[in-house]
Amino acid sequence: MNTLKKILGIVWIALAIAVAYYAIGIFGGKLTSGKQDDLVFGIIIFFILLPLIVTGLTIFGWYALTNEYED
Repeated sequence: MNTLKKILGIVWIALAIAVAYYAIGIFGGKLTSGKQDDLVFGIIIFFILLPLIVTGLTIFGWYALTNEYED
């Protein structure tokens, strides 16, 4: 079971990197499109949702790798 937790920890960290890359690639164009609706949506994604999602996945993966869920 500990091996599975460590593998899933790596998966969660890789997923965090993939989410960050995808969000920057897709929603980066929203910030420079020139439309107000896209700008507001891009700001919400970039400065509110993206840090929450990436930080949460990374911390979850780090805890899985370092056996914090042992108890």
